[in-house]
Amino acid sequence: MTAFVTMLFQLFERAALLIVFLFLVTRMPRFKEILQREKHSASELAILTSIFCLFAILSTYSGIHVDGSLVNVRVATIVSSGILFGPVVGIITGVVAGLHRYLIDIGGVTALPCFITSTFAGLVSVWIHRSVKKSQRWIYGIAGGMFCELLTMLLILLMSGSTEQGWSIVSRIALPMILGEINIGFIVLLVMSVEGEKEKIAAMQAKLSLDIANKTLPYFRSVNKDSLAQVCRIIKQEIHADAVAMTDTASVLAYVGFGDERYTVGKEIVSALTKKVIHEGTITFSNDASEHHLPQIQSVLIIPLKEREKVTGTLKMYYRKATKMTYSQQSLAIGLSQMISTQLEISRLEQIKEAASKAELQALQSKINPHFLFNALNTIASLIRRDPRKARALIIHLSGYMRSNIERTDELISMEEAIQQVKDYVEIEKARFGPRLEVTYQIEDVDLNIPSLLIQPLVENAIKHGALKAKGAGSVTLRVQKMADRVRVHVRDNGPGIDQNIVERLYQNQMPAKKIGLLNVHQRVKLIYGEGLVVRSLSPGTGVFFDIKKVSQ
Repeated sequence: MTAFVTMLFQLFERAALLIVFLFLVTRMPRFKEILQREKHSASELAILTSIFCLFAILSTYSGIHVDGSLVNVRVATIVSSGILFGPVVGIITGVVAGLHRYLIDIGGVTALPCFITSTFAGLVSVWIHRSVKKSQRWIYGIAGGMFCELLTMLLILLMSGSTEQGWSIVSRIALPMILGEINIGFIVLLVMSVEGEKEKIAAMQAKLSLDIANKTLPYFRSVNKDSLAQVCRIIKQEIHADAVAMTDTASVLAYVGFGDERYTVGKEIVSALTKKVIHEGTITFSNDASEHHLPQIQSVLIIPLKEREKVTGTLKMYYRKATKMTYSQQSLAIGLSQMISTQLEISRLEQIKEAASKAELQALQSKINPHFLFNALNTIASLIRRDPRKARALIIHLSGYMRSNIERTDELISMEEAIQQVKDYVEIEKARFGPRLEVTYQIEDVDLNIPSLLIQPLVENAIKHGALKAKGAGSVTLRVQKMADRVRVHVRDNGPGIDQNIVERLYQNQMPAKKIGLLNVHQRVKLIYGEGLVVRSLSPGTGVFFDIKKVSQ
């Protein structure tokens, strides 16, 4: 009895070395990250297989010698490897450990039985890994290991050549070896506890993402450079980054933190890594300092932001100290990507709703605009006696203009109808201002449908704020031009030119109420065609255009 207890304690002592080593490994960030993954790369599987093969071989060398046999925890190591990491690790560890055991004692009484059961243990571990729930694998592992040891004892009895010799070995080692398989439970539970940490980390990061979402939500209701800067500021504070930036697919939208004096909002993206993330749509981490404008920045995490599975921008987090992409950072990155993408998509839907409301308001204003209507009627009244034919023509134009406003729907109209809306409005204004106003049309034949009242407000704006303020005769040119892959609608006047400050405020959606017409068209064009108006101050005058990409049939 004393010999049995001593042998059992020695066996558990050897298993304890493996458990202690595994515990230390689970504290190392790199190995901890590997252990926490559901799927492993070929190189990671090679590392895990090497570790368990090494321990299985060491288990053999450190075994307790009993009449030509070795009391060890080799089977426990093999079964644990397959349960935890699947077929590749389990089967290779079983075959390597069994083959090693056979080769170091060829012809030995227990060499062949140990080879067979070591290989079989690898197969048992694979079955448990694939067929048993995670929460019960440790129990099945102990049972599987005990079964393998029972099989070993049976094979020793059958292959020993002498029943007396076989029984002498089995009677002394069977019970310690079988009970020693309890260590499988300890090993499996230890590594599974690391996976439990993974779930806790994911829960913590999900909570952090939710907290960030709650704090940033108010700033997504009106997306502009100030609101996005505040969003970056909140994220920087919550995740303890040195700087945080947001971009769309072409330029920097916001930058907050270390080195912000070096970054200009609206500047074109120059980072090759950022362009790669936009193109591929994958979360990317880099410790390459050459990717950044500031030498003090050592690491950057770039997260793609998506709307309807299409990358619309990135969130970038900068660190001055080189670090590694941990599972914690990955969980946070995924959470932030989903959260911000969702909020941006909701914000865009709100923008569409708001733009529709503003468009409706603009249409209502056009319907009941007393100044335009009174001026038009006065002009017609003055022409009735001296030029009835022209008065009649103006009434027709006024009728067409009012109809396009009053009967406005969300249905698309042809380019020809859109140009007629412009002409109806222009003819009334030309009747009022006479030689002070000249409008030229350069319209190429295009087969294209566009929303109602998309071009007319641009011409109206060019007349009121451009041509009529020009020195001498005012002129407006409307051009519809076919290009390689798009149609460009361009309106130009010869007025004093638009203030650059107004252009910048337009791009930031911060136009005053009296400028709602131009802002409304800009937002509608951007929401419908992806890119808003392009406004340029010319010499003389102002040019405004937008592009409509052709859709391949």
